[in-house]
Amino acid sequence: MKNILIPTDFSKNAQNAIRYALSFFEDTPANFFLLHVSLVEELNEEECFYKYSETVTDQKVIYDPSETLTAELRKVQKLTANTRHHFYAIHEYIHFVEAIRKHVDEKKIDYIVMGTKGASQLNASTIGSHTGEVITRVKCPVLVIPEQARYTPPKNILFPTDFNMYYKSRILKTLSEILRVKEAALRVLYVSKKVHELSSLQQKNRNFLQEHFENKPHHFYYITDLNIDNAIESFVAKNDTDMIAMVAKNLNFFQRILFRPTVEKISYHTKIPFLVLHE
Repeated sequence: MKNILIPTDFSKNAQNAIRYALSFFEDTPANFFLLHVSLVEELNEEECFYKYSETVTDQKVIYDPSETLTAELRKVQKLTANTRHHFYAIHEYIHFVEAIRKHVDEKKIDYIVMGTKGASQLNASTIGSHTGEVITRVKCPVLVIPEQARYTPPKNILFPTDFNMYYKSRILKTLSEILRVKEAALRVLYVSKKVHELSSLQQKNRNFLQEHFENKPHHFYYITDLNIDNAIESFVAKNDTDMIAMVAKNLNFFQRILFRPTVEKISYHTKIPFLVLHE
């Protein structure tokens, strides 16, 4: 039984993430926890009704959206025919990341699934601030679902790397499980700024990946490009890609892809889900 946490603000992006999660875990027994967090700092007194909450001392908070959350839960329950899917609604009046951490620990969450607008509609970075906080501050696998992503079985998963980091087996456990359950192939993409031989450390890390995935379909690809986004965009354009997996600890690739300032439209950011892995 998998435990899936899905934060929702009732937006189209959140609803898209919910639909993706239901399809992704279609054949898996799972508990789905819909979490809505009312953020005290986002309250606009001129536009919102409010009440005092006993859970937040001396602070005004937005009106209780329990009815909306309940309605959302009922709507979601109708989207699946799997009798082994169970749904629960949670409403919190605490800080967003604090709420996520709390329920990840209490409910032994296996995956967090979050929707995001995508690069073409964000001014600051590739992903939104809430999603960014969660994937950097909560140690739990996160599926980031862009607004235009539509579920297709992940038969081809891209894994960009620079081979500079040693991946412990437990980091790759989630990815290995997805490859097995979805009968997917892994495409390990090495991107370098110039043509050169791998260092001894890089070769060692490459060999570890080779051994770790030896019983699963996998291939290694090498691209030379000064810009990681351009390299991935080019690869995705030429090769079917259903998901991009990354390790949060690999700050070099992680930050340059998911937290880079963006002005140009990068199509894969708006269409392809990201799987963020943690130790």
